[in-house]
Amino acid sequence: MNYCSHCGGSIKQVIPAGDNRLRHVCGQCGSIYYQNPRIIAGCLPIWEGQVLLCRRAIEPRLGFWTLPAGFMENGETLEQAAARETHEEACARVRNLNLYTLFDLPHINQVYMLFRAELVDLDFRAGEESLEVKLFQEHEIPWSELAFPTIGRTLECYFSDRHHHHFPVRNEPLAAPSGHYKKSL
Repeated sequence: MNYCSHCGGSIKQVIPAGDNRLRHVCGQCGSIYYQNPRIIAGCLPIWEGQVLLCRRAIEPRLGFWTLPAGFMENGETLEQAAARETHEEACARVRNLNLYTLFDLPHINQVYMLFRAELVDLDFRAGEESLEVKLFQEHEIPWSELAFPTIGRTLECYFSDRHHHHFPVRNEPLAAPSGHYKKSL
């Protein structure tokens, strides 16, 4: 950020009075620009024990598998964002959304919030951001082709938890990835 969107003045990084972090501040009008983490909302869509995954048609991680998820928009709830992203990426409708995994990714300033959800029906197909969409049994999951650690960890939790029929909300920080996702359970 170089110029203020309010007055056009030059932006500098300073610690404003009463704050403890560097912020982008306009040297002319004093406007402070806070940069906060982005929220990613999505679903773990389930149909008779199978999970719905999407093969990404966009970067980052083009061609890799993911759960339908994306950035939350202003004016929507987390559940609305998760259902919208599922519809956009998989043209699928979901119901009975329950918060399941919450991941802090401070290294990229993101928070992932994924919901367990039931597919309403089998009427799904690839949306604009997906190359293909498919239901997977546990033994069919393409673990080495998962797009993000958040997706792999959510799937690990689900397949472990379903044996006990107990699905607690998981809240974990995730470190920066060091290569391809590797199943840890």
